[in-house]
Amino acid sequence: MKLLGIVQLRNSKCSFYTSVIPRIMSWHWILFFRSHSTIKYKRTVKDCCRILNVPEGCSVEEVRHSYRCLAKKYHPDSGSLCADAGKFMEVDEAYKALLTHLAKEIKKGESEANEETTTESKVPQHRHYLSFEGVGYGTPSQREKQYTQFRVDRATDQVLEFRKQKLERQYSENSMVAKDVRQSKKIKITQAIERLVEDLIQESMAKGDFDNLSGKGKPLNKFSYCPHIDPMTHNLNRILIDNGYQPEWILLQKEIRETIETLRNEVLASRVKLGDPLTPKTSKKWEETCDQFKEDITKLNKRINDFNLVVPLLNRQMVHFNAAKVISQAEKMYAAQRETMRKADEIKAERMELKEQQLEPKKNLLNWIKQLKTF
Repeated sequence: MKLLGIVQLRNSKCSFYTSVIPRIMSWHWILFFRSHSTIKYKRTVKDCCRILNVPEGCSVEEVRHSYRCLAKKYHPDSGSLCADAGKFMEVDEAYKALLTHLAKEIKKGESEANEETTTESKVPQHRHYLSFEGVGYGTPSQREKQYTQFRVDRATDQVLEFRKQKLERQYSENSMVAKDVRQSKKIKITQAIERLVEDLIQESMAKGDFDNLSGKGKPLNKFSYCPHIDPMTHNLNRILIDNGYQPEWILLQKEIRETIETLRNEVLASRVKLGDPLTPKTSKKWEETCDQFKEDITKLNKRINDFNLVVPLLNRQMVHFNAAKVISQAEKMYAAQRETMRKADEIKAERMELKEQQLEPKKNLLNWIKQLKTF
């Protein structure tokens, strides 16, 4: 009895699985398990063409048109009488496989065409070797390796060039459209601002806001200080001054003054460094310093010539500097500094002596007290 009950239970389970599960599982689950199954059936191109009802060697557009027609016919959600999930999955797989095959064929044809164009441009009589497109040197095996590397490099360059052209075609139109949009926006904004400003000015004039301005109805006093000056030059100089620039002659004058001041300080510092009196060694150094100073003064005088050529007023011109005169001035300044230092030392010595004289009675008193203590 137990054995009979077990057999009946198993039969009931089998009947339940065979009758209920197919009703529960819809075509969506069938497609899911079919697409995610590990078993892949490889179909040939001929089988794919047979399933899609297209001839061999067809184009991509023909394949897509046939796939759309079959999808409308066999798709489970189409509502047609021929709807079949398994048939639709078969058509979908054939469509994907055939598209992949056609893409590979197109790519292969393009690569072969590029190779033909590159090889046709080579002229045999100008090559050192007729084999391997005349690439490389050495033994045939070495030239074969070099030719293989040459083909790899050429293919890499062709791929990069193709990608570059593709990106240029893709973004050229978008960039031009974006540029036109930006320019149109700028024009609109500029015109709007101009109209707004003009409206505000007209409104203020109608209200009489400009009636109380000083100089109303009188000519502008632009050149009251110099009526014979060129208006163009005056306006250019005014624009330069407003923007922080200065004319060339003013910059040259400033440079000349700073340079001569620096040279004077350097000569004076060199004389102070050598000290007094001058020994034969220090005298030689002082002569070298003077020679270098004369060369610098010569260069500075050339700058003064350039300044005198561009300065607009005669009373602004400068005369050349005399190197000997500047050196003598430096020596006089050094002598004056020495005299000032000597007088300062004398005053300091006198103060120290006076201080010692003031402290001498105190010292005598302390000595007398010490002597008394000894007694």
